[in-house]
Amino acid sequence: MRYLLARLQAVERRVRRAVAERRRTDPNPHDPFRGLYLSDEAVEALLAAPRAAYPVDSGAHADAGTVPAPDGRLPALAAAAGLSELDVELLLVALAPDVDGRFEQLYGYLNDDVTRRRATVGLALRLCGLPEASATGRARLAPGAPLVDGGLVAIEDGERPGLSRGIRVPDRVVTHLLGGDGLDPALAALATTVDTATAVPGADGVARMLGGARLVYLTERAGASAADLGAAALAQAGRPAVCVDGAALGTEPDPAGTARAVLREALLRGAGVVVGPLTGAWPRPALAGLLAVPPEAGVPVVAYGPHAWDPQWSTEVPLHGEVDPLPPAERARLWRDGLDVALADGVDPGAVTAHFVLGPAAIARAARAAGRAARADGGLVLPAHLRAGARTQNAAGLQRLARRIEPAVSWSDLVLPPDVLGQLRELAGRARHRDLVLGEWRMRPGGGRGRSVAALFAGDSGTGKTMSAEVVAAELGMDLYAVNLATVVDKYVGETEKNLERIFTEAAGVNGVLLFDEADAIFGRRSEVRDAHDRYANIESAYLLQRMEAFDGVAVLATNLRANLDEAFTRRLDIAVDFPMPDEPARRALWDRCLGPHVPRASDVDLDFLAAAFELAGGHIRAAAVTAAYLAAGAGTPVSMVDLVGAVAREYRKLGRLCLDREFGPWLPIVTGSLAEAHFPR
Repeated sequence: MRYLLARLQAVERRVRRAVAERRRTDPNPHDPFRGLYLSDEAVEALLAAPRAAYPVDSGAHADAGTVPAPDGRLPALAAAAGLSELDVELLLVALAPDVDGRFEQLYGYLNDDVTRRRATVGLALRLCGLPEASATGRARLAPGAPLVDGGLVAIEDGERPGLSRGIRVPDRVVTHLLGGDGLDPALAALATTVDTATAVPGADGVARMLGGARLVYLTERAGASAADLGAAALAQAGRPAVCVDGAALGTEPDPAGTARAVLREALLRGAGVVVGPLTGAWPRPALAGLLAVPPEAGVPVVAYGPHAWDPQWSTEVPLHGEVDPLPPAERARLWRDGLDVALADGVDPGAVTAHFVLGPAAIARAARAAGRAARADGGLVLPAHLRAGARTQNAAGLQRLARRIEPAVSWSDLVLPPDVLGQLRELAGRARHRDLVLGEWRMRPGGGRGRSVAALFAGDSGTGKTMSAEVVAAELGMDLYAVNLATVVDKYVGETEKNLERIFTEAAGVNGVLLFDEADAIFGRRSEVRDAHDRYANIESAYLLQRMEAFDGVAVLATNLRANLDEAFTRRLDIAVDFPMPDEPARRALWDRCLGPHVPRASDVDLDFLAAAFELAGGHIRAAAVTAAYLAAGAGTPVSMVDLVGAVAREYRKLGRLCLDREFGPWLPIVTGSLAEAHFPR
């Protein structure tokens, strides 16, 4: 600060001499209306002698006197932005009215216009000892110069002649030079600053790349965190990072102008920029703004995105790198380091969260969330806390395309044959250990194939497919996302594929189980091409085959008609589970489970009869149990056999089945005779 104030005092001495020179040659120095009109004498004085530069003391562009050694923010900014000594002098002249209010009136006097309270281009040049016609001086305040391209000064009043245009120093630059460290308010919605970054494997390699080029592009695989890697690489290079949300930057009305504000923030902080993800065509103006200053100014930029670099984005060629997800051992270490609450005995955070693919920053946030949840429960960190913390890092975009289901069931809620339960547990095991098998053991190399775990659940309606997917998600501690086919299938050619691509893209940022119910509607069998409809249907199926191959998540395809699925899909599935209709013991267990322990039962309830007489799937049994509960609640009595049999009859009518004597036996008059209307009014 002492250095800045000393330099401003030098500017003040020049202004004092300029004012004295102006008053010495002024034909009417006591005119009270000065600056509002031109008198004849003033015109004559203007014609008598051209404007000359104001005198300065010896030295390139500095006044004589005692000036502290260069330290503090101004010299650091000059070095970061590549400013010459003349640039610094021009910046100080423009800065003076924002630091000392007297300069407003003094500049108004020197401009001969009381309304012009900032330095103009012409006045700034003259105060720096340069003539107004100096091409060298004027170039320092033109586009392409570090002061302008770095956003350190703004040239205003573009409709005026060049010399009378005002020079303004942005408020953020003034605040910084006076000691402020807050982020520019204009960037609050799309940028954050990282002063210290967590060590990330591979950061040293990216830091070496930044030593050879100021632009590095990282291709980010699903589950990886290029932003964390970029910030860690800049930290190794001794720089903080300004991290910019590429999606938000792309929606700005003026991405190039906003990018220049980001560049200015980086210059002020001596930082680098991490920006991404880059997609589409918008990165070109944004990268142009970030790379506006010359390479020697030294503002490194780490850009990243899910796809390869597009040469159309920038004329500057970047160095390329790829970012893979963190290895399981590193993720486990970060979990242990991030927890601030003791773990319960026997809880290994690495094993509990092995199937959650998160970056370093996300793990740190998830660990804090798990710690807060444990403190709220008044105890140690349990597996449920760890998994809940990991789920807090799921992106919200998928919820606009799929219905999020927080699992509320467990293995004990399933009534299925042992072999089906074994296959479901195998599916959960595949999801839990895929990093080890597919990553470290490299059991799926080459071909651009992802690390997905895909399963097919096939069976009649109501046999437990959706509930089983929910149980698998609960076992993994993940949320279940049921894809709504109404948001996917579109009558226009190509739109279904676009909708599916959006779902798969959003799912890449979510640690969850993706459920495609009625999957045969979109994963149908390809057929012989007889017309245009067949051709485009086959294109849709071919796209899905490729997209499923590259998917990195956990997907479950549920269908009532397994034969309708294309054989190429079944080849790509890890597990195919057939859900049979429940037998009599299973139906009895389902009736007992669906009625539950809280529903009051009458003494005549005969679960053995219900299980033996009515061949229903679990979903229909649940629906009948709920209907019976409503009937009993309306009558104010416990659930009785009359309620249950009547509910079954209603379920039969929904299914289009007849109520036969061999099934309903002695209860048939209740549902078909004169008592039916009394017990079950329509």
